[in-house]
Amino acid sequence: MFNKFLSGLKKTRQAISESVSDFKSLLARGKKLDAETLEKLEEALILADVGAGAASEIIEQLQSSKNTDDPLKSLTEIISRKFEYDGAGGNDIKTPHIILVVGVNGSGKTTTIAKIAQKEIASGRKVIMAAADTFRAAAGEQLEFWADRVGAEIVRQKSGADPAAVAYDAVTAAVSRKIDYVIIDTAGRLQTKTNLMEEMKKIKRVVGKALPGAPHEILMVMDATIGQNGLSQVKLFNEAVGLTGIVVTKLDGTAKGGILVAASDRYGIPIKYVGMGEKPEDLVEFDPMAFAEGLVGINE
Repeated sequence: MFNKFLSGLKKTRQAISESVSDFKSLLARGKKLDAETLEKLEEALILADVGAGAASEIIEQLQSSKNTDDPLKSLTEIISRKFEYDGAGGNDIKTPHIILVVGVNGSGKTTTIAKIAQKEIASGRKVIMAAADTFRAAAGEQLEFWADRVGAEIVRQKSGADPAAVAYDAVTAAVSRKIDYVIIDTAGRLQTKTNLMEEMKKIKRVVGKALPGAPHEILMVMDATIGQNGLSQVKLFNEAVGLTGIVVTKLDGTAKGGILVAASDRYGIPIKYVGMGEKPEDLVEFDPMAFAEGLVGINE
């Protein structure tokens, strides 16, 4: 797991190192954290899209840390604690487990759905993909391609059909056929499009009528390469449907990997998965300590 994050955060770590000349030697065991070093580190964290508020808090905690002999380890622990959440739920999975997936165009939503489905199928579970993106003509075909490839069932209707009806059919089919997971694809939408956001709220309501308590998860897929711009997406999608988790894609292609810290720190929504490549195994469950170690490069 550490190696995945170490590799995926390479560009972000390089950006920090460029901003803080000889990053590791500045934080090496026994080195004193003077004001200049702390200022450079704070600037580097901000440039990595950690966010000004979170960066300031990290530096303050590092400054007051009792672990002065190993500031690099201390920094890692402080960053990992940014992903602690109050009232985090348990791991009980209801069957069928309904996951509603939302996000803007180009975030990697459909391929993320395929990767999640493949993980569950590999664990012996049955999965239905619901093609509730009826807005884009090729979306259903694209999801059907992935369903065939990973071995999932698919529920879809003709282009232009009511997305909520597709989601409803998928959930009722899962109940009757004892399917373990339903993963609902939705139209990629700009968070500022009011009519499309209302449509997404309708899907959530209708799914709840098909199965009380559903959807059990609402995941927003966010492209890491857009950095701080992703925070407005998190805010508006969360206000619309109440996100239970965030999936961050394309982490390996950006120097803005600190956005995970910013999103978690500002909204308290768990990071569920992180995508660091094209292969199914490149979508990994988020591990706060592995992420922090990869960001800092403590065992590089």
